[in-house]
Parts: sequence; structure tokens; C-alpha cells
Amino acid sequence: MTRASDAGDRATVYLASTGTALPGDPVDNTALGRMLGVSEEWIDIFVGTRTRHFGWDPVTGEVRGSLADLCAEAGARAMDAAGLGPADVEFVVLATATPDTLLPTTASEVADRLGLDHLPVYQIQAGCSGAVQALDLGRTLVLGGRRAGLVLGGDVTHRFLSPGRDTARMPTEELVNHVLFGDGAGAAVLTDEPEGERIALRSVLNSWAGRGRPPGQLLDWYGTTDRDSQRRMLAEDYKAIEEHVPAISVEILWELLGGLGWSLDDLAFLLPPQLSERMTARIVERLPAGPAREISCVSETGNTGNALPFLQVDRLLAEFAPGDRALALCVESSRWIRAGFALEKV
Repeated sequence: MTRASDAGDRATVYLASTGTALPGDPVDNTALGRMLGVSEEWIDIFVGTRTRHFGWDPVTGEVRGSLADLCAEAGARAMDAAGLGPADVEFVVLATATPDTLLPTTASEVADRLGLDHLPVYQIQAGCSGAVQALDLGRTLVLGGRRAGLVLGGDVTHRFLSPGRDTARMPTEELVNHVLFGDGAGAAVLTDEPEGERIALRSVLNSWAGRGRPPGQLLDWYGTTDRDSQRRMLAEDYKAIEEHVPAISVEILWELLGGLGWSLDDLAFLLPPQLSERMTARIVERLPAGPAREISCVSETGNTGNALPFLQVDRLLAEFAPGDRALALCVESSRWIRAGFALEKV
């Protein structure tokens, strides 16, 4: 790994590169509506997302790509962009709500595909906040003495959204999941000195705030004794999400700014939560006004869960200039996890 000529702050961790992966061609609302027997207008009204990608055929259900496939592709791109070989990577952290198997972990499978060996490999089971939890753990590992590591996040939906079901009989709160989600993966390389993109990871917020609150999302998993259960695999309380997520996003914004001593005027970019295009718009409307430009991708990618923060940062890199600052906000509605991080180009 090429070392920077100027030594970095030893109390700072740096994001050197990113990599992303989206499977197949984008599926637009016309095609998806035809598959599900709903109108393009209905999809726009409920989620506003225009396209998404699937690692499975929405018509036949044939799986064309696994989570490990996507994460290995994203991880390889991040490593290449940072100029790292397998010997330079000292840990792997992968966050997902949808692992390929419970054991072996998808994280270990990805490490194998990337040629990594004799290093700690972690897998975090979480919704979209898992990407931030992965950054938090990766940051801790670098501060603890590792020189460089790979953090990843991704999700696939083929176990939870069945294209073979009679959508005409589905309640709206279940049908909407088929147009909300997409598949994807993202990755970032963290280093102990400014390398590659030279972006300082100034702060990470990772705080569970769900005590006494019912979950806003449920993702089930069946075993051999209950595989014929009629329980829904995926359930959302959209009323609770619409009520709580915008307010929680405001809390995250002020907490990150306050902890850093930054003001709204210091921000060049804002990466808001990416639940759906329409929900993101509602959140941004509630956030205090400032000069920061929004970086969003959900209208093109769909809700890709743990991939989304990495997809946003990947888009940010094209515009991020030295001295720029950015905040990323993330809310996991399963049990109300507040998450986010702050970046600064050095």
C-alpha cells in the first residue's frame, strides 16, 4: 500500500476509496407494474422510486446473483481504487440484514473471494444503519492499530419478496415492499493515514433509541420447523415510519453538528436517509435549511438497505473538494437506531 507523504492525525481515520455493485439492468416502474399487476402511477404515489436492480428475475424468481457476489464486486472495486492488495487489508466488516446463509457468514465468503486470509472478519446483522455500524467498528479497529481495512454493506431481497404470489390479494402494506426495495452492495476502504480520496471520517453516531417502542419493520427467517408458516417475511409500519423518521433525522443532524462544533453553514453536502424517493423528500423538508447540497440515489437504485450509505458516498466523491464537509444521516426503523457520520476532505 502506498503511504502518504504527509502523516495524518493519529486520532483520525480516513476513507480512502469506495466501490459499489448493482445487479443486472435497472427495472423501471412500467416493467415492474406489469409484473405485479399495478399501475405505474400507483408506484409513483407510494414510493416515487423510478428504477431499481434485482439479483433475481422478478418474473420467474430465478436467483442470478447472491449477496456475496455483489459484496465481493464492490469490495474489489474499493480495494483497486485505494491501490490495496490482499496483503494490505487487515480486517473485514460486512453489514447486512439479508445474509446468503446464517453460516458460514457472507463476510467470510466475501473475504475468501477477495483473496484475504489470516485476518479478523466480522458480520453485523442490521438494517440500513448497519453500514454506519460497520464504519463505527472499522474506525475503532483502525484507531486500535490496524493500518487499513475493508467495510461493506449490502442487501438482497429474493427471500422476502416472492414474485410468484397473487399480488391482487396482497394488502397494500405488503405489496408496497415489492416496489420499495432493490438489491445492491457498497464498500469503503478505511486507513490510518490520508490515502486515495483523503477523506477524514470525523465522527460516527451509532445509537439505539428503541426502548419501549414497537418495531417499525420486521424481517423474518424460517427454519425447518416453521418453513410452511403463513407469517409475512417482511412487514413495515409505514405510519410509524412517516411519523418518526423525519423527527429522528433532525435529532441526528443536530447531534452530529454539536459534537463536532460545526454549523449548518459549514456543510457543503448532506446525505439524507434513503427509505424511498418520497420519504427522502419529506425528511429533507423537515431538516433545517442550509447551503448543503443533497446527495441521494434511492430514486434510481431503490432501497438497497445497507448498500445505500456507500452508494451515496460513492456519488459524493465526484463533487467533494478539499475543505468540503458532509454529513450522512441514517435511521433504522426496525427498532429505531439513530446513525450517521461526518466526512471532511483534507
